[in-house]
Amino acid sequence: MKTLHVIQHTSAEYLGLVEDHLEGRGIRFHYHRPFATDGTLPMAAMLRDGLVLLGGGPWGSAGARDLPTLEGEVALAAACLTRGWPVIGVGLGAQVLAIAAGGGSEDAPLEFVTTRARRVGAEALGGYLPAEYPLARYGRDRPVLPSEAVVLSVDAAGRPALWQLRENAFGFAGHPGLKVAMVEDLMMEFEESPAEAQAELQGLRGAQGELEDALVPIMTGLVRACGWMDPQTGLAAIPVRRQGQDGSAADSPKDP
Repeated sequence: MKTLHVIQHTSAEYLGLVEDHLEGRGIRFHYHRPFATDGTLPMAAMLRDGLVLLGGGPWGSAGARDLPTLEGEVALAAACLTRGWPVIGVGLGAQVLAIAAGGGSEDAPLEFVTTRARRVGAEALGGYLPAEYPLARYGRDRPVLPSEAVVLSVDAAGRPALWQLRENAFGFAGHPGLKVAMVEDLMMEFEESPAEAQAELQGLRGAQGELEDALVPIMTGLVRACGWMDPQTGLAAIPVRRQGQDGSAADSPKDP
């Protein structure tokens, strides 16, 4: 059974909706919280199945408010790339991945926005990436992609929304499994929060259903590319939670 090692940078941000897709496929995940008391980064030798680097709220990588463990995480990501092990970077994590691959990062203000991403080519993510899908981003700074990176989708301003290195490393500008509650907790966890954050929450609420739907094919393509398929569970249908008209939650199976 595969076990992914997930590095958190804040208490509020975790895998979110992605957890259900991993659990449904029998893929384990272990969180590391280096910012917590006695918290540490994982050893590089542990990361064969995959490393996931999450976002960081107001933390960045371009000098204004750098992540305290930035150097160590860049080294871990570089070790995985050298060995050909899967790496997924989300938000700040995508910046770490870009730096580790020989790119960099550039200064950008802390922002929270829900916009749209548009696929660049039909073959993106093995053909599973939706042609268009919601892009929810909470964070500061942006990656400067290394020359070998392949852009799979772009945001409304033409900036990379999802990009790929080699066969099994991916950088997401936004969190593909972001939940409204995660953003609310980020705003409470730190004194610094983006301007107009409360208004932007409404946009995320409105896009939540479509974001969940888009995650189904995205995770299918990601699991295939990273070699995380369990031969016993395969690609079983993953239930997606929906609110019924009476307000109750209902499961609607989606075939990946």
